[in-house]
Amino acid sequence: MKKIKTYKLILFIAGSLTTLTSCNKLTEDPRSVIVSSQFYQTTSDATSAVNAVYGTLNSDPTGDFPLYGRQLNLLVENASDNQLYSPSNTNPDVRALGTESYISSNSRVQKVWQQLYYGINRANIAVDNIPPISMDTTLRARLVRESKFIRALLYFNLVRLYGDVPLVLHNPNSTDISSLLTARTPADSVYSQIIADLKDATNLPKSYTGADIGRATGGAAHTLLAKVYLTRQDWPDALTQLNLVINGGYGYSLFPNYLNAFQKATKNGQEHIFSVQFETNLGEANSTQYLSESFTSFNTGTFPIDIPVDSSLYKLFSPTDTRRAVTFYSSVYNAATGQTVVFNNAYTPYFNKFVDYSLSPLSSQSLSGINYPVLRYADVLLMQAEALNEINGGPTATAYAAINQVRTRANVPNLTTGLSQVAFRDSVFLERRKEFIQEGHRWFDLVRQGGTALVDALHKIPAKSAATSANTLFPIPLVDIQLNPKLKQNPGYN
Repeated sequence: MKKIKTYKLILFIAGSLTTLTSCNKLTEDPRSVIVSSQFYQTTSDATSAVNAVYGTLNSDPTGDFPLYGRQLNLLVENASDNQLYSPSNTNPDVRALGTESYISSNSRVQKVWQQLYYGINRANIAVDNIPPISMDTTLRARLVRESKFIRALLYFNLVRLYGDVPLVLHNPNSTDISSLLTARTPADSVYSQIIADLKDATNLPKSYTGADIGRATGGAAHTLLAKVYLTRQDWPDALTQLNLVINGGYGYSLFPNYLNAFQKATKNGQEHIFSVQFETNLGEANSTQYLSESFTSFNTGTFPIDIPVDSSLYKLFSPTDTRRAVTFYSSVYNAATGQTVVFNNAYTPYFNKFVDYSLSPLSSQSLSGINYPVLRYADVLLMQAEALNEINGGPTATAYAAINQVRTRANVPNLTTGLSQVAFRDSVFLERRKEFIQEGHRWFDLVRQGGTALVDALHKIPAKSAATSANTLFPIPLVDIQLNPKLKQNPGYN
């Protein structure tokens, strides 16, 4: 049906254009319509265009869950060994993600694909249209580089989720549908473009002040580039980028208290390298931080939006690990009654990280102002430990120091010395799992380990026993294949 509607729209546009060009007595002067050639004229236009690029990270044009407000997490957390759907969630597509039974027509798989390309299209428009604007040259270069950073981030998500994907770098300027159909580009070429964009973005400022706080920095570009290289198992280049982040004068460090990485009062702080910005009561329903709805009301008959896969996730943490109380909750203080309500069912404890405790009443989580941390300094330290272990055939003193910074902050003992390369690698991935629950890392980490790592991890969870090697990629959305015959499906999906 969508394919028919698309063709009808194009035929209508083409027919209208033919009618207009054949009538030489018609004079058009559309004073109320702004086209791109009219819009990109001023500094304000350029800034607005780039702000719109950022807006694709925390909002959705149809009012659906934002990409970084829950949508991406539905794929990479629900399809990992960390998370399941809420017991009260009746959406079959969400439930399928949690049981590894999703198919190419899954609406959530399609939505993430659409949101990623929507953001890329906005970034392409900014990259193409800002350079000719007569404005301050330093600001102009900065805005283009910010757009490239976000384009790289979105393509990095695309290529890891779906494999080979169409590489589109310019906004379409034709209504000829045949010219808009693009085949899948080999992943290596997509990664080359990601790396090129990020290398340019490393020239971004080290920090910002005032209203610009939260924009992409050179440190964010170096960090994301390191993650790209790490994913590609290019350990030396990853380490080079990580050392630039650590020693480059960016001022990053761990919060002494893990809790502060997820508090409204400490957002965009010393540990936050790049975060998607959310603010309380922006007045737009589609900029809601839905992950905050991990909170459940005092009525124990309700459930949060998503739940831990089972009690084994909670049991990964030692009693002294301060991350446990930040990551989970099983009781909530009810200020109205002065009582603490204890949740005690098969699904507790619940996720806690994105609950905004600054809200009153606490149940109004749709107003959450908790940012989504895409890149944290803890990630830099754990990537450094991993890269050094791979380069040297085993952990070095610096690798131990890096992972132990994270462990010390969590109030757990230093890692045992004398570990083999394999044992240290396993320790790094376990530390990553505990450090980044609900932050969208786990599925990517399992996939990049290669082999049967993902399937083996999922098969430990009874609800995920249907997992196969096909689940190391998500299917290309069926509707896109129907609209674009040049797209071919990933193995294992129809």
